[in-house]
Amino acid sequence: MEAAIKLEKLPWPEVAKVRDRCGGFLILPIGATEQHGPHLPINCDTVIAESVCRYASGKSGVPILPSLAYTVSSGHTPKWPGTFSLRHDTFIATVQEIATWAVATGWSKLLLVNSHFGNDASLRVAIEKIRLEFLGRLQIGLKGTFQLSDKIWEYFISDADDLHANKAETDLLLHLTPETVRMDLVEDDPDRTGGTVFSYPVAQTSLNGITGNPSLGDAARGETLFTEMGDALAAFVETAKTEVPPLEASYWSDLQPYHP
Repeated sequence: MEAAIKLEKLPWPEVAKVRDRCGGFLILPIGATEQHGPHLPINCDTVIAESVCRYASGKSGVPILPSLAYTVSSGHTPKWPGTFSLRHDTFIATVQEIATWAVATGWSKLLLVNSHFGNDASLRVAIEKIRLEFLGRLQIGLKGTFQLSDKIWEYFISDADDLHANKAETDLLLHLTPETVRMDLVEDDPDRTGGTVFSYPVAQTSLNGITGNPSLGDAARGETLFTEMGDALAAFVETAKTEVPPLEASYWSDLQPYHP
């Protein structure tokens, strides 16, 4: 497998060559900066997003942008230090601006790869805006690192449906950045959201910022899980390289850009 292509490491003439060679395809890793219990670092989601994207880039030859590390983490509340969140509209606008600059500089495909549940709703709004504004000029999509296959998703929720800093995330960090994990401080905390009707921030559902059983974390299992995630994302990227709209351009090319 080749090394990942990180655009931030390249001068602009090389960026242009990479753009032309890969058909104008970009990957954007999206994480978060937020508390992850007493044992995981606050960059947990960003580490996962960037690492999986680097793996897929190395296999596919598609470059990755610098990760978005400040996103929507307001659901964690200010109860535990370490959470730094953008407002939803700020985050949506940020993704829109990145897409705008991508189009302006000749890119035509943008895949958002997200590792934080709290970003999902905002990212879907951003995609709705971007795909209508740049119809026919930019293809945009979203993949969650935890839902790259049914098998991966089932493992992520195996100890908690409303998971956070749980077994799976601990597995991954023990493999990716073991020096940042404090297993001597790990504390399990059960999922208390089963059967609930309303939505609750983490401060109303968790005693320590965790939901799940991170004490079961295992580096070897993390390596296996990471490889499964990287291979799954790389397969999606390969498919996306040649994907076109289901209907030919003659059917929709007369539509004007729309700014919702």
